[in-house]
Amino acid sequence: MKSKKKNKVSQGLDLGKNSFKKSVFDVFTNSPFRAFNFKQVSAELGISDKASRFLVNTIIEELCDKNAIVESKRGKYKINPDLLNDAIAANEVVGKVDMKQTGKAYLIVPNAPEDIFIDYNNVFHAFHGDTVKVRLFPKRRGKKPEGVIIEVLERFRKQYVGILKVSTHLAYMIPDEPNINVDFIIPKDSLKEAKSGQKIVVKILDWPDESKNPVAEIIAVLGDPGKNDVEMNSILASYDFPVAFPKQVEKEADTIPEAIPEEEINKRRDFRPIWTCTIDPEDAKDFDDALSLRKLENGHWEVGVHIADVSYYVRPGTKIDAEAYERGTSIYLVDRTIPMLPEKLSNKVCSLRPHEDKLTYSVVWELDDHANILGEWIGKTVINSSRRYAYEEVQAMIEGGEGDYKDELMTLNKLSTCLRDERFKHGSIAFRSQEVRFKIDENGHPIEAFLKEQKEANKLIEDFMLLANKRVAEHVGKVAGKDVAKTFVYRVHDEPNPAKLATFVEFVGKLGYSVKTNSQKGLAFSLNKLFEQITGKGEETLIETIAVRTMAKAEYSTTNIGHYGLAFRHYTHFTSPIRRYPDLMVHRLLERYMNGGSSVTVNEYEEKCIHSSDMERRAAEAERASIKYKQAEYMLDKIGKEFPGVISGVSKWGIYVEIDAFKCEGMVALRTLVDDSYVLDQENYRVIGSRRGRIYRLGDKVRIIVKRVELARKQMDFEIVD
Repeated sequence: MKSKKKNKVSQGLDLGKNSFKKSVFDVFTNSPFRAFNFKQVSAELGISDKASRFLVNTIIEELCDKNAIVESKRGKYKINPDLLNDAIAANEVVGKVDMKQTGKAYLIVPNAPEDIFIDYNNVFHAFHGDTVKVRLFPKRRGKKPEGVIIEVLERFRKQYVGILKVSTHLAYMIPDEPNINVDFIIPKDSLKEAKSGQKIVVKILDWPDESKNPVAEIIAVLGDPGKNDVEMNSILASYDFPVAFPKQVEKEADTIPEAIPEEEINKRRDFRPIWTCTIDPEDAKDFDDALSLRKLENGHWEVGVHIADVSYYVRPGTKIDAEAYERGTSIYLVDRTIPMLPEKLSNKVCSLRPHEDKLTYSVVWELDDHANILGEWIGKTVINSSRRYAYEEVQAMIEGGEGDYKDELMTLNKLSTCLRDERFKHGSIAFRSQEVRFKIDENGHPIEAFLKEQKEANKLIEDFMLLANKRVAEHVGKVAGKDVAKTFVYRVHDEPNPAKLATFVEFVGKLGYSVKTNSQKGLAFSLNKLFEQITGKGEETLIETIAVRTMAKAEYSTTNIGHYGLAFRHYTHFTSPIRRYPDLMVHRLLERYMNGGSSVTVNEYEEKCIHSSDMERRAAEAERASIKYKQAEYMLDKIGKEFPGVISGVSKWGIYVEIDAFKCEGMVALRTLVDDSYVLDQENYRVIGSRRGRIYRLGDKVRIIVKRVELARKQMDFEIVD
């Protein structure tokens, strides 16, 4: 009977999409367990005038007549119980958990206007990165959306790392991750060879709803904490990355011949006589890309971007390909690289090493002196690199020094500058980045930390790689100026979330800067101007970091929405197939379509895009974790020393300070500021002394003393020098 009544209610209820009647009904659906009278409904809608309140009362009577709401008490109404399940379902959302160290969390929902707050009492059994279902609480005016996690749909991690503790009656693991706030119970009869105090890897066996702690089993013993290999392997295990290749994959790689068959060379355009070079970091071993240059008889320049033809060696259906897909990407920790492909391929056969014939997939242009494209060719090639450069060598020549083939490099630099200027003219955003780098001793301990900035030599390579990625995407995705429907792997970047953008604009406004958001190009120009204004100032790193976080995350997709940050309508990743699986997919699809092949299945490739995006995010988090660990390790012998820094964050617990020289971040607990009692002014990103009124705000320069380093949790405590 209930289902019939429910259908009757649904059929008789016609609210209209944007009607006032729907707004009234939404008050009841948003708070399905609460009863309202007409005055309370009016208050929820912000209505105070007599005529509108009378209209609200009339609508309530009409909704009651249609059984959409029922009178629970005299003059008070609730949603019809037959519609209750629909109302609850409408208030359930799925997203990923962003867990904080305090235990509270936020639910990140794609395309939602803002994140959903989850109090620490309502996180259920979720961990950071998990995909969960959340039931929303009734929305309160002026408050952020809030909810409770009701189900964990998918774990971000399959295994967890921490320190084993064994007592007389109990064994448990304390997780390494500071944002996992529960210990894991380990049955004492399953300890294997593990000893108390060692690093272990576990997987969850069971977690009953009523239990506070999960029960887990040990799947690996890593060793004693503090040892370099143990700590780096801990980070890899935390993100489910393997340490070594399966034996059958290595065996398959060993069968691949290093010599190139003459018949394969004869099928390709031969660039071996043309000057070609690679430019990479000094410690690089996998050289994905090379540039060639020659002057044509008509005075124009022929510039070639040559990319390692991994697809020739790694074929679908092989064990190497399956393993590469699972890994998705190479991982670059501070002291080691975990490659996507076995070393024989990544460092030898595919790597574009100097003075060796190599198979490549190339994009070649005819350019004038202003880098205008006058002709283009895409196809399979063979090259022989004339010289391998480190970025530092090329940068020294750009700054006036001498070196091999300087004229060729200066021509490439001039053309790349023209490409860059054109890109910015069309609305590309000039995000800047600084990398923390370390010098490591033979035991893996950091003996020096420094910042590495992108200079002209880096940009020279980047500009040509961006152009190649763009033109390959256009070659497949656009014919005669129109988009075509062939399935392809695009690198996409969505527009920023309006709510996050508004928050960023408000934030920089309080620091004395303005950002225009009237159009995509206007925002890009405004951000680029802002980045120039803050150069060298205390708030520079802070604003740039928040600007990046305000933007959507770039990802892989078969649906081409363009790349917002680069202002490209078509963009892909073509230039790094040794270390990124999506680039390998792009090479295969490009070859298929250039040979007249039919379009591949969208669903299959969209699934591959989602997996690739996920593995990319995991790799980035693992890399950041290794940097944080080495930063903390580097600071171990600097306790008691004084450093200049900048306030990078504020909370009710303390002030976060980032040391200028090597970007180590620590916290100054508010309780250690003994000159006053400080309170958080969250809206203005500052803490204020309640008696003397002294202010510490984001971006302020301060001097700190290192008081404590907790290496296991990668955390540091500072004190401000008055």
